[in-house]
Order: sequence, then structure tokens, then C-alpha cells
Amino acid sequence: MNATTPSPLWPRHERGIGIGGWLTNYKRFHVLPPAWRTRLTVGDFEHFASYVGERDIAYLAACGFDHVRLGFDQLVLEEPETPGRYREETLAHVDRFVEWCEAYGLAPVLNLHKAFGNYCDVRSAVDLFASAALQDRVVALWETLARRYAGRPDVAFEILNEVRDVPAETWNAFCARVLAALRPLAPGRKIVFGTTAWNGVWNLPKLRLFDDPDVVYTFHFYEPFAFTHQRGVLQASNCYYNRDMPYPCDDAERYRDFARTTGDAQTFPGRTRIDASFLADCLRPAADFRAAHPDKILWLGEFGTIRHARPAWREAWMRDVVAFCKAHGIPWCVWNYLSTPNDGNRFSLVDDDARRFLSPALLDACLGRG
Repeated sequence: MNATTPSPLWPRHERGIGIGGWLTNYKRFHVLPPAWRTRLTVGDFEHFASYVGERDIAYLAACGFDHVRLGFDQLVLEEPETPGRYREETLAHVDRFVEWCEAYGLAPVLNLHKAFGNYCDVRSAVDLFASAALQDRVVALWETLARRYAGRPDVAFEILNEVRDVPAETWNAFCARVLAALRPLAPGRKIVFGTTAWNGVWNLPKLRLFDDPDVVYTFHFYEPFAFTHQRGVLQASNCYYNRDMPYPCDDAERYRDFARTTGDAQTFPGRTRIDASFLADCLRPAADFRAAHPDKILWLGEFGTIRHARPAWREAWMRDVVAFCKAHGIPWCVWNYLSTPNDGNRFSLVDDDARRFLSPALLDACLGRG
């Protein structure tokens, strides 16, 4: 395979974009008292009904993306106190999303972004992998969606976003269980499993590989974290350091100072610059995976930069990550189309009102053009 040719194993999945801020990350649960974190308000339902519509999907198709990853929370689709009771009102929004994707020639990926017991940004009272009942509910949810979309085999299922730092064998066993449950209902459907520790690329060697050509393996990428999450208010270290972090950066000492000041483990040894070569070193496990398993589908399912990083820095970082993906035949999916104004981690790529990319250069970088 030519190094710059994407994997042919997953057609229509070369360059994608994620949608958060609609059915996930529509408000940040860390600011709520625990009793409110499993309740939806009338304002939430009004938001779901109005925030994203057909015009958004049409725009993404016109931009040149070929697939869209829709994040949704289990809480949005299933009542927390009643296992197996699903909210038809919100399921209908997912139906419409799938229909819009079909109408505009985009491939949809459904992503369980936050499950009961596995929120990537808030500790739960009960951990998903310490509760057989919660695991049963995740499996049942996907079985329900498999039946609902039985006539739409092109809808991919991403089973769980950013599994927390649990033992790899625990997660691998759960993946095997989900796959065994879904295959009788969804033969040939693409089913996506990511790595542990928030989809860390470094954990790719620990991810179980299945003798199933329709399993997709995914990872996320936000290195260096001091850059991609700079001044973010949801992470204590970035909020505390409160400093512009350029990319590319000729002064790696700036990054080492971040590590010293915050106690961050990433100390950037031997580095004079933070640039594409640094990103390539961080992404080496992905390159190794592609070289060792050319018959498997590897997908960079999420990567991006916080909104208030300077535009030129965002564009440069995105260009370098996408260039790596193109060089190694890895399809990619940028994060995030649109974030709500009250999201403490705004990674949005478009203007809030006009809903157009913040710059032509940013769009070109996301698409791998130029």
C-alpha cells in the first residue's frame, strides 16, 4: 500500500468530524451536585430538539468530510433509574441524524460518549467495571440500537468513549462480550473498540485483536496536553498554569516549566522544540500498529485543540497530526464541530452563530488539504 493511501478496509471513512455539544457535553456535570447529575431538565430536552439540525450535516458534507461521529450519553437515551426504559423522544434525534447523514452521503458513527459508571471527566459513585448491572445495561443498549438500525448496516457502533484507567484484561473481556452479543444481530456492522486510559495511543499494544474484519480499533490524541488543553478550566494543571503554550514551539523549556510547576509526568527530555517530530514520537504506537496489522482497521477517532489556543497554532497542530495519519494510512476524525458556550473545554471548530469554520486554513488542515 502506498504510504499516503488510507486503509481501503473502511470505505467512506478517511476524514471525519465529531459532534459533541448536542447529545453529549451539552453541560458539564462536574459543576453539579451528585443528585443532579442523573437528571435531565426541560432545558436539556429543548436543547436536544434545537441545537443541531439538518443544515449542520449538509454543511459538513459540503465542506468535504466523509463521516460524522455522533457522541451521545447513556443518560440522554435511557432513564437512569429504570434499566431498559429508553427515551423515544431522544432516540428520534439519533434517527434523524442517521437519516441526514444518508441524505448527504456521510457515513454515521454512533459513539456512547458517557455511560453510567464511565464518565471521562467526572468520577462516578459506582464504576462501570465494578458493576455487573451497569455492564448489562451497556450491552442491552447496544442490542437495542442494533435492532433499531438493523436496516442500516452502514451505521458504525463505537461501544464506549474513553474508558478510564482500568486493567486492559477487564476491558478486553468486556469487548469480547459486546462483540458476541452484537454479531448475531448485526453481522457485518463496523464495531469500534478503543484503548483504555482515555483512549491513549500508548495502550494500543494492550488492546485485544479479534478475528473479525469488521472490528475497528481506535485511539485519541491530545499531545502535548499542555498545548491542546491550555488554560482549560476543567483540568487543574492547565487552569493553574494559565499561560499561552505555542505550537510549534522553539522553546521546549516552556513546556518543561509547565511540568515542573504542575507536577506533570511529561517532562520532554532532550527536546529543544515541540513540533511535528515530537507528535510523531508520541504517535509511534499507531504507526507500529499499522505496520504490524495491515489487515486491521485503525482509526484516530478524536483529536483537537481548545478553542482559545491561537488560530495559527491550532491550524499548525492539526496539519501535523493529519499529515501523520495520511503518511501511515490512518483515517481520522477531528473533534469537535460545535461546543456549547458554557462548555469548560471548548474544542469547537466553527463559529457559534454562523456555524462556519473559523478559518479556511483550519478547515483545510482538518481535511488534509494543502
